[in-house]
Amino acid sequence: MLPPAETEGEHLWLQVRKRGANTGWVAAEMARAAGVREMDVGYAGLKDRHAVTTQWFSIWLAQRQTPKWQDWQIEGAEILQAQRAPRKLRRGEHQGNRFKIRLRNLTGELAGLENRLQEISAGIPNYFGEQRFGRGGNNLDLALKLVEGGRIRDRKKRGFALSAARSWLFNQVLAERVRAGNWRDRLEGECEDGPSGPLWGRGRNLATGAQGELEATVIGGWPGWADMLEHAGLQQERRSLVLSPHSFRFELDGNDLVLEFALPVGAFATAVLGEFAQLNNLGAAGA
Repeated sequence: MLPPAETEGEHLWLQVRKRGANTGWVAAEMARAAGVREMDVGYAGLKDRHAVTTQWFSIWLAQRQTPKWQDWQIEGAEILQAQRAPRKLRRGEHQGNRFKIRLRNLTGELAGLENRLQEISAGIPNYFGEQRFGRGGNNLDLALKLVEGGRIRDRKKRGFALSAARSWLFNQVLAERVRAGNWRDRLEGECEDGPSGPLWGRGRNLATGAQGELEATVIGGWPGWADMLEHAGLQQERRSLVLSPHSFRFELDGNDLVLEFALPVGAFATAVLGEFAQLNNLGAAGA
């Protein structure tokens, strides 16, 4: 994401390169260094803690002077540039993410790897990645607590639980379409330009006909989850079943594979990797 062209405003935008630090922790450290509330720090998306990532943060300073951000010492984070801007960065408003990933010490059958990578560039099933479900699936455990009538007072944890539950149901629909071999097809009753699946919530399912029946059957296997999402106030939405990586490039470097591609907001690089590789321990590293 590029900062706005304006050079004035109540917000300070900071481009940060980080490794070994999650986005929320860096935001909290920025708030402390700037002497503002954590809620005054914004960012467009969460980035992987272990990879080398670059993203923009914003800090609402109101009428205060620009702090000496060059002197800030935030472990695992380096501020690359800064400028004033008129608005706060908010989750999900960035256009997408670019990735460069090195898979080290590949083993197994590599003869058909290039052909498989070419197929991936044409589109893969758009699964929510395992990150959405938390470490060890703990976000799904939180979701189950809500399904069973429990309460989660922490607003952030509750949001993680709802998002995980919604993503889980979508993945079940997509998995059924993959098993049927029609995940690339626009079925009768589709409400989007291309094949899509439900992000469950309140209201009538937007799909009808054959597609609506298939989704009703799958979601019907998870009645408590669907009911919980409806009563949480979320509205029915749709998500594409097909994920097409942009600017997809790959190169074999000895026993390493270097991948470069771009994904839209809400798509997962792990979904791309899972189409051709089984990662062993931490055999994959961001480059």
